Amino acid sequence: MQPEIDLLGLPLKTFGLCFALGFVAAGAIIQRRLGELGRPVDWAYEITFSALGGGLIGARLYYVVFNTGELADDPFGTLFGGSGLVWYGGALGGALGVLLWARWRGMLNRQLLDMCAIPLASGYAIGRIGCQLAGDGDYGKPWDGPFAMSYPNGTVPTDVPVHPTPIYETLTMLTVAWLLWRLRDHFRPGVIFALYLCAAGIERFLIEFIRRNPEELEGLTSAQLTSLGLLVVGVVWLVLVARRPGGLREGAGRGEPAAPTSAGVAVG
Repeated sequence: MQPEIDLLGLPLKTFGLCFALGFVAAGAIIQRRLGELGRPVDWAYEITFSALGGGLIGARLYYVVFNTGELADDPFGTLFGGSGLVWYGGALGGALGVLLWARWRGMLNRQLLDMCAIPLASGYAIGRIGCQLAGDGDYGKPWDGPFAMSYPNGTVPTDVPVHPTPIYETLTMLTVAWLLWRLRDHFRPGVIFALYLCAAGIERFLIEFIRRNPEELEGLTSAQLTSLGLLVVGVVWLVLVARRPGGLREGAGRGEPAAPTSAGVAVG
């Protein structure tokens, strides 16, 4: 692990670098997809910055809600400190930022949701690389299996071998991002996003069983409760779409043209 690197005498946090890299990758994916959809590719920068601003605010607020004790002890540090950026809060805040942008640009539709699903999955995966390099406490419970490792030099150090859960999550969500990209032109608008909700919910729900987060309700962590919510929304969404004439794979939803493939041919 490498929580910090030195660049010409300037210390740089590896988590911050991966955080930034995640947004760069997201912007590149969105730019490619906008071109396929016949939209201005420059919108990728606007979407990315909208997601970044909303994500930073949402991640901080999510952390504060679940750590009110720290807010009472150190209000300024809790609200404006460098730690405590929670993924789900960032995803919710970033989503709100993008939705506000989409309303302004007149692109508030299911096509937008599908376009954002793959960057969300890839961004999460890259962010977990940062967690692994920083050793920031997002690792798992003690374990003596073949892939166990310790984090003696992490920002939240441990000498006890544990599950390297950031690695598990990176590999899983990169696979999800790749699969969603391959499927991007094969379903009705909105289905790719629903599939993302299901995949992200299942992944985080299962990984929490070997992570070190405290239980909140009926033996489940707060992340698992949120994951169940994502999964339910995704499953209900898919069921409702599947019951419509043509099912999941019909090319176009009412009022929204089917997304063209990279060759410019609509998929039915």
